[in-house]
Amino acid sequence: MTVRKKKKGMAALCLCLACLSGTGCGKGDTLHVPQIAAKPVLKVDGQSYSTAEAKVYLANYQNLYGTVAGVNLWEQETKKSTLEEYIKNLTISQMTKILSMDSLAESRGIALDEEELSCVQKAARAYFESLSDKEKDYLGADESDIRKLYEDYALAQKLYKSLTADINSEVSDDEARIMDAMQIVVSDKKTAKEVKKALDNGGDFSTLAGSYNEAEEVKIQFGRGELPKEVEKAAFSLDNGTVSERIKTDKGFYFIYCVNKFNEELTDANKIKIVQKREKAAFGDVYDAYSRTISKKIYQKVWDEIKAGHVNDIGTDSFFSVYQEYCGEQI
Repeated sequence: MTVRKKKKGMAALCLCLACLSGTGCGKGDTLHVPQIAAKPVLKVDGQSYSTAEAKVYLANYQNLYGTVAGVNLWEQETKKSTLEEYIKNLTISQMTKILSMDSLAESRGIALDEEELSCVQKAARAYFESLSDKEKDYLGADESDIRKLYEDYALAQKLYKSLTADINSEVSDDEARIMDAMQIVVSDKKTAKEVKKALDNGGDFSTLAGSYNEAEEVKIQFGRGELPKEVEKAAFSLDNGTVSERIKTDKGFYFIYCVNKFNEELTDANKIKIVQKREKAAFGDVYDAYSRTISKKIYQKVWDEIKAGHVNDIGTDSFFSVYQEYCGEQI
């Protein structure tokens, strides 16, 4: 029996909704959790997520993204509505993607093996045990529910690895090269001539940039495909400490000073990004085509009843980090 078939026999989940706004949710108040029957929030190709399962994702996202540099964004009235919309869109999008990927995995005969199921079980136990009693009541999910969510997530990850296994991971230094430079960008030919004359007379590039540069930055780091092609070609031919000729583009005139033609650390990091971009493209081609063929339904009325926002004593944010600790990389 596959993992997906096992899921169909699981009992319906219970939902405990907390009051996220209005009365009963102030600091020091008792969390009011009305008991209601679990309802489906989302269904994709016959598989669904209930309100309780959705709240696990929602609670983690609202705590992960609700604080920036120690500032609680939920306490800033001007940002609350925008933040809530973002969190809810992120949550429903992620759940839809996971169920769609699991459907694709099942269609390809991909399932979790015993070792993968074991790591999922350990992760589920660890995450569930990290929850306070109030958080467990608020989420309305028990350990088996968390395990189901992790199984879905792990299967989606296995699908991703399967679809990207044959991607070429070799990236040349030249393709990934990141360069450190300074730039002077001007919009008209007359000013470009003045800059050219000053540079030819030995003018300091940095000083001239302070007077003439019309771009937002003087110091830049860039790789292939980030600057106009004429600028990229000229810049990548420079040696350290040299200045380009005047470079004409559709957006004006550029002068480039090469600080470091090969930033090794950033180049190595860019190689990883290039491989990831190849993987996403390969995955996207298959996933997008399949996703268009399967049914998806959001139970909008049920979903609208679940509000995003800070709830007193509900601070869980480790759902994804616990998975990563026990089961590896995230998708």
